[in-house]
Formats: sequence, C-alpha cells, structure tokens
Amino acid sequence: MLSIAPAAQVILVAGVTDMRKGFNCLSAIVQNDIKKDPLSARHLYVFCNRNRNRIKILFWECGGLWLCSKRLERGTFAWPTMGTPYIEMAPEELMLLLGGIDASTLHRRPWYQAAQH
Repeated sequence: MLSIAPAAQVILVAGVTDMRKGFNCLSAIVQNDIKKDPLSARHLYVFCNRNRNRIKILFWECGGLWLCSKRLERGTFAWPTMGTPYIEMAPEELMLLLGGIDASTLHRRPWYQAAQH
C-alpha cells in the first residue's frame, strides 16, 4: 500500500503519457512541459496512459528518484479533464483516484486551513 505524507503536493500531468518512459523522460516532461523541478522534495508527479488503466508516480526522496506504477487488470482510473498543463490535488484525492473513486463527483466541505509556511 502506498502511503503519502499529508504535506505532499500532488501534481497530475495533463494529457497522455507513454508508459514506456522511465526516470529521465518523465523528469524531462516535468521540467520542460510543466516547468517544475522533478527533484523537489514533497512533490509527486502523476502520469496516466491513453487507456487510463496505468498510472506512474515520480517523486524525489533523499538521494534519488522513485518511480511507482500501477496497472489495472480491468476498469479505468477516473482521470480528470484538464484545461491546463497540470492540476494540483490533495494527497487524499490521489488516494481516492488510486482506489477507483471518481473524486470529481465529490465536493470538499469548507474547513479552516492555516496558512502554509
């Protein structure tokens, strides 16, 4: 089971990604297409294929990159439609997406959140 820190920033990369791509190509997409640093601590970059049955997550952890992947035997992920190169989501929303729940049909209740430092 994947455990994601509550302080993590999850970034879903828009469009279709070739799942044959590895560390270097996915890092280049992060740098060149969405203008982010793939070596940023606490950032998870999430990619999905055309059929929406495979996901890869790229993230940096003390001294090296991690690349995690998940392939569904049946069904698809509820990949959001994006009008921008990427969208940011909460770690909880990523866990819903990975668990097969369509977060677009849910809504976040208004809670107080302290400013992040």
